Amino acid sequence: MKKNFCSLSHLQLAFGFTLLVSGVAIGQMRTITGTVTENNQPLKGVSVFQEGSNEVAVTNASGVYRVQVSGENPVIIYRHSDYPERKITLGSRITVNISLGKEKEIEEVVLNAGYYKVKDKERTGSIAKISAKDIENQPVTNILASAQGRMAGVSITQNSGTAGGGFDVQIRGKNSLRPEGNYPLYIVDGVPLNSQSNALTSLSAGILSKGEASPLNSINPNDIESMEVLKDADATAIYGSRGANGVVIITTKKGSFRKASLEFTMNTTISKVNQFIEMANTSQYLQLRKDAYRNDNISAYPVTAYDVNGKWDQSRETDWYKTFIGNTFLSQQQQLSYSGGNSQNQYHLGIHHQEQGTAFGNGMGYKRSGFNLSNTYSTEDRKLKISPTIYYTVQDNNLNDADLTRQILLAPNAPALYNPNGQLNWENNTFANPLAKLENKYSSKIKTLTSNMNVDYQMFEDWSLKINAGYTLTEQNESRLNPSTAFNPSTGANSSTSVRYDGVVVRDSWIIEPQLHWNKRWNNHKLSALAGMTVEERNDQILRLQGNDFSSNDLIGNLSNAKVQKVLEDNEVQYRYNAFFGRFNYDYSGKYIVNLTARRDGSSRFGPQKRFANFGAVGAAWIFSKESFLENTPWLNFGKLRMSLGTAGSDLIGDYQFMDTYTTTTQIYDGVSGIYPSRLFNPNFSWEKTTKMETALELGLFKDKVNLTVAYYQNRSSNQLVGLPLAATTGFLTVQSNFPAKVQNTGAEAELNVNLIRKKNLRWSVAANLTVPRTKLLEFDNIESTSYATMYEVGSSMNIKKVYELKGVNRDTGVYEFSDLNGDGKIDLNDRTKVVDIGMKFFGGLSSQINYKNWSFAFLIQGVKQRQYSLDYSISLLGIMSNVPSYMLDYWTPENRDARYQRPGTGTNSDVTRAHSLYQSSDAVIVDASFIRLNNVQLSYKIPLKEGLIRDLTLQAQAQNLFAITGYKGLDPEVAGFYLPSIKSYSLSATLKF
Repeated sequence: MKKNFCSLSHLQLAFGFTLLVSGVAIGQMRTITGTVTENNQPLKGVSVFQEGSNEVAVTNASGVYRVQVSGENPVIIYRHSDYPERKITLGSRITVNISLGKEKEIEEVVLNAGYYKVKDKERTGSIAKISAKDIENQPVTNILASAQGRMAGVSITQNSGTAGGGFDVQIRGKNSLRPEGNYPLYIVDGVPLNSQSNALTSLSAGILSKGEASPLNSINPNDIESMEVLKDADATAIYGSRGANGVVIITTKKGSFRKASLEFTMNTTISKVNQFIEMANTSQYLQLRKDAYRNDNISAYPVTAYDVNGKWDQSRETDWYKTFIGNTFLSQQQQLSYSGGNSQNQYHLGIHHQEQGTAFGNGMGYKRSGFNLSNTYSTEDRKLKISPTIYYTVQDNNLNDADLTRQILLAPNAPALYNPNGQLNWENNTFANPLAKLENKYSSKIKTLTSNMNVDYQMFEDWSLKINAGYTLTEQNESRLNPSTAFNPSTGANSSTSVRYDGVVVRDSWIIEPQLHWNKRWNNHKLSALAGMTVEERNDQILRLQGNDFSSNDLIGNLSNAKVQKVLEDNEVQYRYNAFFGRFNYDYSGKYIVNLTARRDGSSRFGPQKRFANFGAVGAAWIFSKESFLENTPWLNFGKLRMSLGTAGSDLIGDYQFMDTYTTTTQIYDGVSGIYPSRLFNPNFSWEKTTKMETALELGLFKDKVNLTVAYYQNRSSNQLVGLPLAATTGFLTVQSNFPAKVQNTGAEAELNVNLIRKKNLRWSVAANLTVPRTKLLEFDNIESTSYATMYEVGSSMNIKKVYELKGVNRDTGVYEFSDLNGDGKIDLNDRTKVVDIGMKFFGGLSSQINYKNWSFAFLIQGVKQRQYSLDYSISLLGIMSNVPSYMLDYWTPENRDARYQRPGTGTNSDVTRAHSLYQSSDAVIVDASFIRLNNVQLSYKIPLKEGLIRDLTLQAQAQNLFAITGYKGLDPEVAGFYLPSIKSYSLSATLKF
């Protein structure tokens, strides 16, 4: 009994102790309630949490919250994106009602400079930024389309209206004589992305303009949190050899310290091609053709002139522009994201799917699906932070193997495309039906994986260790099918003549960047420094195949079914890169800032004697508005003068260019394929270098209602990589080598942001930017002996074209006349010396946003002053069996001797044919292609909802490329040649937040 009694006593004692401890715990844990208001109105969506705790409460539509706290004297934090953060020491209270008061005046902008972050007002370099709110939900497939006209110094041109195509991006001009040497560096979540095209030109040429597919097509614009562009030496020198052409840094969306939320967006877009020209109608076209035969003294129309000899119906009228590229098409996108987190763990998961049709119709289109996953974990003591990111997309682009835009030149009285029975119409073998081209297919499937891991460890009070590691994998599969069904059956073509081309490219790369950071502050001094290194490796595997002679066209979908199979290319390319870099920043009293950056690079692309190079920059800023003599100036609240000077480089020259290389021949000798030397060894093959200088003034006026930045820059690129001419006895025409040619880019930039109204229920802001670029070839010794002599001229712009000078149309002969510029009495290549500057004179953008309660309205206007090739450059001889724009009907006839265009011809008169060829290489085809375009206009409304499953519902209507004001006579002032013009889109979207 005693034993049992003792056991019972112990149980009672333990139970009593538990009650005591529980009572103490209960005494420390409290539930706090209250209401958050602003101007006596309840405020929804305020995050309420105890400092240091992971539990977050969010106020409802009535402004009410309920949160648990612990401890003797806890601190509660109230956080909302539109209001200053508030901290309340609780004491013994269990009810706290607060008002957040005045809204934030100006948000402190923090810029991502790559290896470090810097406050916008404290930066010494030139960095442009656009954020998610500028680009979200726009009906585009590439962020570059959203960024057009938004950033000074950044010229973005869309190559065509075909989805999955390319963009031309120039950051403060062209630094290299080689087009492929002007690509910027793309960084996505700390990982370098392939800067060049994600398409094999041999397969995509004629389909995509320039045969290019932008690498940024792999990123859904709605997954992007921000895009920063580094422009000057201070910002780019830390990237060394890869920063000469500017750096584009993209940060995808991450989790945040807030209650978990689910967001679903649906977007539907209707699109069609913008039309800037009108084609000749049937009567005008037939008169043109008859005049051509009359001028060439041909009275009996040839048997093949079906349009005028009566074979085709001369009363038939077809708008081929509308038929081939005028289709209205549908696009849809769905996006689901889940994000949230607490003070230690933030997460984000996004899934998207997009389908976009084409103006060509016939089931062709572009698809993209993917997901992004990110997580940020911090230990409780905040010393260790780990941030993994994974981004994966699959692009599927299905087109026919030629852009149908050129088919708008089909004779307007050409026969119908289909017979009454629905089959292709060949009109008794008089008609090469262009729809047969739809049998020729082009498909591209690109899978892209980008993964990144950031580790940040706070070793000591002022020291931290960071490691950035990343891996990318791109699998690119392209195919081009040319079955015999694309030919007129009367030709007798069968599956034995069918051909299939395939291209497979696998690119993988990895990068590791350990970094040591140091930050110290005392009194008025603030110092920060970092030192790090980069180790990177890329491996490309390229395989191109051809198969022909299929037993059936039904089997053309598989290369193994071809009786004849050829390997056209089988390459493995390895690129290795390493670097050491550092940065030192000194800030005295928040007024005087100096920033030093340096980098030593090594690249496998250069000769063994020139493999390493040093780059660096110095930047300085003086925030003069903090000086005592200006501190109380009522109209000036911020003023900064900054300057930078430094060097960056470029290794965009391809791989193995310095080595002896050999190429296999197609000739067979004694049953063996031979090889021949195709490149000479050059151990001194070295870096192109760019020296950059910038001066800028930044002003914040009238309590930051007006913010102005003006800048002047000068970039000089030397050590150009060009082909130097060699004596014919060497067996080579040129050898790739560095040459003391020097290219200069200068320019002025201005950015203006005005907050016209900034009240609780009404906000109105306007932003504008303007860039005036200039470029010049300063030096190029003995340029006359090189192939560049026909393209460039020392002392002239890098955008020049050397052309013939058109005098006009001879009133008597009706043939073009040209100036004999060298005075030798004849017109030949030696007269093609007139210099015409082509390209942009200035460009900019104007945007505005108005927010009224739950309504939001915004627009963006882009303007470009430029000269470009007219459509005349791409149109065949006037008078042959091909239609023309109606403006070309002003041609010479005996009755119209003062015409703009020469007499039409059939191709039998050599003088007329030669004059037309000279005309297309003359100054007459380079015209003003300036335009002002309404790039985007959007209206959105956030529907206020009561408590329930759906927290927010936002409806949005947008229009993209709504209209353009231009005098350019062509398909599109931005798209060169006969490629699909820009697309006009109307979009509706709905965003639900749960």
